[in-house]
Amino acid sequence: MSTEPASRQERKQRTRQALLKAAFELVADRGFATVSLREVTKRAGVVPTAFYRHFASLDELGVALVEESIRTLRRMIRSARRDPQTYQDIIRASVRTLHEHVRAHESHFRFLIRERYGGPEVVRRAVGTELRLFASELAVDLARFEYLREWSTEDLHLIADLIITAMQASVEELIEAVPRDEETDEQIVRTAQKRLRLIVLGVPNWRSSP
Repeated sequence: MSTEPASRQERKQRTRQALLKAAFELVADRGFATVSLREVTKRAGVVPTAFYRHFASLDELGVALVEESIRTLRRMIRSARRDPQTYQDIIRASVRTLHEHVRAHESHFRFLIRERYGGPEVVRRAVGTELRLFASELAVDLARFEYLREWSTEDLHLIADLIITAMQASVEELIEAVPRDEETDEQIVRTAQKRLRLIVLGVPNWRSSP
């Protein structure tokens, strides 16, 4: 049996990843709207016509950048939440995972922060969609906790939204940290953990208030 189809698929995947990597490098310090197709393909080392074998337009590339940025983080934090070894301290595990991922993929998060409100409409919508999916997954996980099992779906989503908003604040603090050192990062991580604990501790009291 010929292995050529698999080989072509591998080359196609490598080219797609090269285009994504090139785009992330280009948007590290500038808005996505200023990036041209020719710049992306030149940096990726492919001819412009090759771009259209992977993306129908620059807008579609922008959406792919959003998905690449958030979905890996969602998978990592989902694993941290469901790992029996971290289940008793999910907040600590989730924040540590967030910190490690932000530091390993800073260009991704700079892109998300910049484009969330100031990027092209299609990219803004994509960021909003991915964050809603993130919150929905978290709401499902929250329902696993005994004292939250009787809560309505709407209330669980409200809590999830609060947690996601707190995490976004921590991401921005990490990206904008001055000075960039271990001590500053540890302070941001501790603050992030406190924010989430305050939300979680306040939930039972909020539900029981008149």
